[in-house]
Amino acid sequence: MNNLDLGKNVIFASKFMEKKVRVRFAPSPTGPLHIGGVRTALYNYLFAKHYNGDFILRIEDTDQTRLVPGAEEFIYDSLKWCGFEPDESPLHGGPYAPYKQSDRKPIYKTYAEQLLNSGKAYYAFDTPEELENIRKNFEAEGKTFIYNQETRLNLNNSLTLSNEEVQKKLQNHENYVIRLKIDGNEDIEFQDLIRGDVKFNKLQVDDKVLLKSDGMPTYHLANVVDDFLMKITHVIRGEEWLPSTPLHILLYQALGWEEDMPKFSHLPLLLKPSGKGKLSKRDGDQLGFPVFPLSWKDPKTGEKSSGYREEGYLPEAFVNFLVFQGWNPGTEQEIFSLQELSKIFSLEKVHKAGAKFDIKKAVWFNEHYLRCASHERILPLLKEELKKTDWLVSDENLLKAFFLMKNRISFHKELFTKGKFLFQEPDHFDWNTIEKKFHPNILSILTKIHDKWSIQNEWKSEILEIDFKELVENFQEKLGNVLPLLRNALTGESSGPNLFEIAVFLGKFETIKRIFSFIETLNQKFTYKY
Repeated sequence: MNNLDLGKNVIFASKFMEKKVRVRFAPSPTGPLHIGGVRTALYNYLFAKHYNGDFILRIEDTDQTRLVPGAEEFIYDSLKWCGFEPDESPLHGGPYAPYKQSDRKPIYKTYAEQLLNSGKAYYAFDTPEELENIRKNFEAEGKTFIYNQETRLNLNNSLTLSNEEVQKKLQNHENYVIRLKIDGNEDIEFQDLIRGDVKFNKLQVDDKVLLKSDGMPTYHLANVVDDFLMKITHVIRGEEWLPSTPLHILLYQALGWEEDMPKFSHLPLLLKPSGKGKLSKRDGDQLGFPVFPLSWKDPKTGEKSSGYREEGYLPEAFVNFLVFQGWNPGTEQEIFSLQELSKIFSLEKVHKAGAKFDIKKAVWFNEHYLRCASHERILPLLKEELKKTDWLVSDENLLKAFFLMKNRISFHKELFTKGKFLFQEPDHFDWNTIEKKFHPNILSILTKIHDKWSIQNEWKSEILEIDFKELVENFQEKLGNVLPLLRNALTGESSGPNLFEIAVFLGKFETIKRIFSFIETLNQKFTYKY
């Protein structure tokens, strides 16, 4: 980092030192947590930890009709697996509990009434059917209906009704909503920490619903009230919420909280691998990669979706991959631990443009972390995968097998598929290669190897390799013609890890048995050919 960059970071950091940094990740449990949501949580976490601040998880469950069983637990489990659990949450508690909006219902009504009493909000009694008819009429004229200062005086609300009519409707328990009253056509300007200066005109902002007649707030009111009460200093969220920011700013102003308004940052979209359009579950289904951190089973349809954990990704690889989907440190370094990322993360380095999703890079990260994993890190994962088989393998041999295969697998569970030959005799051979390399001399060489190794007392890879080369040279044969067949005898494949280390792993008895069996198979197959 040069002095200019360092100076910029000092200036940037000074903006946040007035108050303790507090950020929140506020998902809605209306389905499984998408990878884009996980990235939002990650950036919030890294920003908080960079400034020794607090990372809060708040569950925004105001839309009770769309809640999906298990979705809330999925959020908790996902963040735990990723390794960035919150400082405060419905599970962890905290000084600003409760952290579920459905448990904070009375709070929102108080502030909605404050806005009513100050003339900053009003009752609206329009039925869904009435509003739908109005929209259709506007569409017929080639216009778009917006419930705002230009249309509200022709609608069914407390701005057009007398006090007596309003009270009568309330006493009769007619359905209503409370809307924010937005007047004027001034520009609303704010500084987005990622996108710079952003400007909206008030005429572009409709009189959003704040509170429904059942007492439940909409996202907008609950979001602003909770951010204020929980002392949130920075709102870091997805690009899709950028159009809502002017409304939130107006709410802060209407409630008299403008001085405590958080800084806003809007993250770029995660794009399809093609770069065209937002990444969706369908893209993952079609292209064969997960879009959820953990596997998910839809409680209504029973449809199953894969997860990065179940696919075999290590969480540290997943996190390292995900942080680069919209951010870059500005250096050539790509491998970072979560702690290292916390030290260097900056919103200044977050891109404005969408990030094309590259699953190949995710695999690359996993291969790196897999090969660097300690025995203590990898053994529990291997043992868990071993339970899915009927093989009896000691911890010591599991680790030896992993050491043999780790440079040839992308996921730890592939040890039991690509490295299946380490645990059981091959059930197939690469006949294409065998037929190209085979001639009667090969059988004699393999028989000599079998006999030599049967009496070999020093069962070491370097000794076995010397034996092999000497025998092949004695027959004046090329090593490249014999080695693939010997490898087939032990593994059923024509390529793989060091063959002599495989023989040591298998042990003398198993190695000799497999060679003998392979010779018998070759004899049967090629008896009439030569």
